[in-house]
Amino acid sequence: MKVKVIKLFFLLCIVVSLSTCYKDSAFPKYKTQNIFIVIMDGARYSETWGDPTHQYIPRMANELAPQGVVCTNFYNEGTTNTISGHTAFLTGNYQDISNSGYESPSNPSVFQYWNKTYNKVQSLSWIISSKDKLSAVADCSDPKWKGQYCPSFNCGINGLGTGNGYRDDSTTLDIALNILSMNHPHLVLLSFRDPDYTAHLGDWHLYLNAIRNTDEFVYRLWKYLQNDPLYNGSTTMFVTNDHGRHLDSISGGFASHGDGCEGCRHVSFFACGPDFKQGVVISQKRELIDISATIAELFQFSMPTGKGSVMEELFKK
Repeated sequence: MKVKVIKLFFLLCIVVSLSTCYKDSAFPKYKTQNIFIVIMDGARYSETWGDPTHQYIPRMANELAPQGVVCTNFYNEGTTNTISGHTAFLTGNYQDISNSGYESPSNPSVFQYWNKTYNKVQSLSWIISSKDKLSAVADCSDPKWKGQYCPSFNCGINGLGTGNGYRDDSTTLDIALNILSMNHPHLVLLSFRDPDYTAHLGDWHLYLNAIRNTDEFVYRLWKYLQNDPLYNGSTTMFVTNDHGRHLDSISGGFASHGDGCEGCRHVSFFACGPDFKQGVVISQKRELIDISATIAELFQFSMPTGKGSVMEELFKK
């Protein structure tokens, strides 16, 4: 009798174990299979979600916001420059890093963790940017990770160090859509430069027009994803800034950035996807490093070097 009981016990354990494995593989925790991080480089919050009329982001405010979540209390709590901002939301760490593009982050990014966890080929994750220097965030300096599990990248005209530098955002969007059609990557960073680039020129009207253009590009990207059967219903998109711009009372005003003023730190945040609430505005304090933690949760991989927290308030109950 004891032998029969022991055999039945072990048989039950095997059945439970197999059913658990089947459940985990056949029924993933989330519907999200693809994630896009879209950056409106250097747009100030007062010209995006902070403007109650939303006159410069009509597509996101009127057509995309009902499909997702807006956070009105989102911040860059680190160095408010391009490379540092991108490093924050990709690695989950604030790092005062060179803004030249010749220094890589100290910690591995969501790309490297995802590629390693699921043994993904390089063509399934991409960094696509108008600024050549953002190729720096495709890798890290940690000896255990350097040169491994990196995403593909297409940044600037011919890449960093070619002397050709930045390209316009309409070209970047065209390149991105071509990459999507050819490779159908699952994890993508798409970074648009023009709000930051035009603001540095000190031209207020060009700066506002660049925000309008980026708003349109975000909308066109989302429409493309909804019309592609491999992306529709399984794609999550985050839209934010790497940094803002000086308040008007700070030297240089909107034309510059880089300090700890409210204008530089307060950035926009919008997210939509099959696992997130719809038509919701939240005011809970969040920051750039929380994006990486939320991506790790959606894609179900561990990111022990990241210091962010999962934005649980985005998720459907």
